[in-house]
Amino acid sequence: MTLATLSEVLQPAVKGGYAVPGLVCLGWEDMRAYAMAAQAEGAPVILQAGPSCRAHTPLPVLGAMMRHLAADVDVPVVVHLDHGYTLDECIAARDAGFTSLMYDGSRKPLAQNIDETARIAELAHEAGISCEGEVGFVGYAGGEGSAGTDPEDATIFARDSGVDAMAISVGNVHLQTDHEGGLDEARIRAIEAVTQVPLVIHGGSGVPYAQRAALAAGSRIAKFNIGTELRMAFGAALRAAVNADPARYDRVSILKETHDPVLDAARAVINGLGATGKA
Repeated sequence: MTLATLSEVLQPAVKGGYAVPGLVCLGWEDMRAYAMAAQAEGAPVILQAGPSCRAHTPLPVLGAMMRHLAADVDVPVVVHLDHGYTLDECIAARDAGFTSLMYDGSRKPLAQNIDETARIAELAHEAGISCEGEVGFVGYAGGEGSAGTDPEDATIFARDSGVDAMAISVGNVHLQTDHEGGLDEARIRAIEAVTQVPLVIHGGSGVPYAQRAALAAGSRIAKFNIGTELRMAFGAALRAAVNADPARYDRVSILKETHDPVLDAARAVINGLGATGKA
């Protein structure tokens, strides 16, 4: 069994000058490809169950699937709740065998966010697992706008919430399908100057590859969440498989053809963050 907590993979990443990918899972096919990609690269990996994934598959099932995959590889695997919005959801994830809980109170006033996140961090630490929090809301491409992280707020949040990792808003957005954005490095450096907590970038798919690599190697950003670019690889492979034979109807044979393209895309993400060989 190679289950790991978030702290167990992020602390070495900060010290070693690389970042660990938080790979957004939607089902068995992609999470299996991610685990096998990590095995092939000799890298730690964070398998993430976000809100859309949980709406499709119950948390106890997701926990069992991810833990099963962790048992089949010999690299560290974190089973991570992404964007938990309630105490009950976080408790359910803990009870389902998750090794990391991310509580998202970023839309709330700072004091409320700290109080609620601290409760989740306490819950996690009592269970021997990790907690990620978010300060500064990260918005969505074509949707809700971001509210950048104030370094002073980050100082207070990191000090008072007890989190093991802190997600920040520095120009990143969720669901971005291109790499034409870019993170605000001056804001990142200002946040780094006032906290020692490992930093997390949500919406990592929209960050240019070169900047992702440079920040993984030379900043306290130890985790990049990657979802959209891997969903795009899955969608393209699935579309090609369906279109190749319109008469084919067996879902197993169709879905098998998504495996190699998603595995290759995940390997490229892992390698690009400098995590290859760091298991």
